[in-house]
Amino acid sequence: MAETIVRQRLAAILAADVAGYSRLMGGDERATVAALDSARGIFREHIETHQGRVIDMAGDSVLAAFDTATGAVDAALAVQEGLVAMAAAVPEDRQMRFRIGVHLGDVMEKTDGTVYGDGVNIAARLEGLAEPGGITVSDAVQGAVQGRVNATFADQGEQQVKNILHTVHAYRLVTAQREALTSALDRSRKPSSEKPSIAVLPFANMSGDPEQEYFADGISEDIITGLSKLRWFFVIARNSSFAYKGKADDVKRVARELSVRYVLEGSVRKGGNRVRITAQLIDASTGSHIWADRYDGDLTDIFALQDEITTKVVAAIEPRLLEAEGVRSQSRSPEDLGAWDMVIQANSLFWRLTKGEGEAAIAILRQAVERYPDYAPAHSMLAFMMLVSGYVGWSVGEREPLVKQAAALAARAAELDDSDPWAHFALGFVAFTRRSTDDALEQFQRALELNPNFAAAHGYLGLALALGGRSDQAIAHSEQAIRMSPHDPQNAIFNVGLAAAHYLAGRYSEAVGFGRKALQQRDGMTGGHRIYCASLAQAGQIDEARAALTRLKELQPDISIAWIEKYVPYTPGPMAKFLEGMRKAGLQ
Repeated sequence: MAETIVRQRLAAILAADVAGYSRLMGGDERATVAALDSARGIFREHIETHQGRVIDMAGDSVLAAFDTATGAVDAALAVQEGLVAMAAAVPEDRQMRFRIGVHLGDVMEKTDGTVYGDGVNIAARLEGLAEPGGITVSDAVQGAVQGRVNATFADQGEQQVKNILHTVHAYRLVTAQREALTSALDRSRKPSSEKPSIAVLPFANMSGDPEQEYFADGISEDIITGLSKLRWFFVIARNSSFAYKGKADDVKRVARELSVRYVLEGSVRKGGNRVRITAQLIDASTGSHIWADRYDGDLTDIFALQDEITTKVVAAIEPRLLEAEGVRSQSRSPEDLGAWDMVIQANSLFWRLTKGEGEAAIAILRQAVERYPDYAPAHSMLAFMMLVSGYVGWSVGEREPLVKQAAALAARAAELDDSDPWAHFALGFVAFTRRSTDDALEQFQRALELNPNFAAAHGYLGLALALGGRSDQAIAHSEQAIRMSPHDPQNAIFNVGLAAAHYLAGRYSEAVGFGRKALQQRDGMTGGHRIYCASLAQAGQIDEARAALTRLKELQPDISIAWIEKYVPYTPGPMAKFLEGMRKAGLQ
């Protein structure tokens, strides 16, 4: 066998890969592969034109070597210009953009043309520092080509890059064409309904037990599946996020490579027959931790434990991500908000559960429905919030026109996207408001089939069952909602459901306790005051019931037996029992 001869030489290395390749493949695999083939042709043309040599084009990456730094930079500039022209007729969210890094340094070259060494590694790390559609070079390249290429340099400072002992001074190439493109995109960019994106990294097995590897992988895979059913977020597929298994990668770099905003990472540690799972959610744009928790369990039934942990993590993540997105949207003017941003800003405002902020949220969603008539979440969220505002006592006047409008919005949401759990959730709330418990049950269950980790669907299903007199079923669903999302602002409403369920089952002391808990969470919620007042009266605490009625009248001056019969969605039998308690408290 011929001996492989290795020589060391100075070379300029160009490294490139596609920004957001997993997202593009997830959206349209065939179109992405075709675009990648076209892009490879552009790279080959300009690498050869500038006296370079293609070394590798594996996957979505490109590696090339040049004898001069000027040749490498000129090729990189020509490639980016060619890629812009190629993408001109493609929608912005489907455009293929490459990051390119260029370094001048020593490499080892085999007779078969393979090159390796720090020169290659540094070029690859510089590529990770480049913007999508941009070029980043090392100080060695900047010094060699300054004044020789049609570009200027923006200093990116000293960078500590992976597996390189010394820091690398990086510079971003700035061209007139690049700046003009950026300005044009900024001017032409329309408000978008693009969902925020999240990657779940493989949970690390910290047990020292290789047999636990499958358990750690199973947790990660189940969380990916669970999050993908939320429909609020774009979730990176398992094969892409598992490419980082066993690697101590920087979260910001991972997020940049996968084009995601959020990263979930965690670990599994086994001790005896017990296991501890930790998880943390990170905003990769800032590096800040949004949420973290740990879970302990018994490995006796490993599959049941895996399901339990998945449910808890997914249910906990949804409200935290929505909260983070709401904070992000608040810093932007209404003119800059797309459909997603408007929905999420309204969501953030509404769940403060005050009348003023609830009305502001509904106003935003009305605008969103008008501006984006084909965006299903805006319709379903508006329907839901309108109905909740009536339930908690914010809306005044005749309720039926509001219910009809909400019903039309919910039906339109389901028409636009029948697989959206929120559309069926809104339809369920319409049925609940109309005292159609069986119809509400069917729609809420459909929402849970589409997203088994939908805590709110369990909670409002529990409320509907409670006011329909099905106490045992109501308690099971309400408790499940609170267990799945213990810090959810809606839990005050779910505690009202628990109070009503115990009340109608004749357990008045328990009803008083849950009513009190609901008011501790949200004192301004009139539904909580009503069930608390009736429960106190039935428990024989008449003085306390009258004091509670006084407080209810302060919040809702028009409260009366007739008002409750007209607007509170108890079914006939439960309604009679509820009014019995309200009359005992002194309401007429």
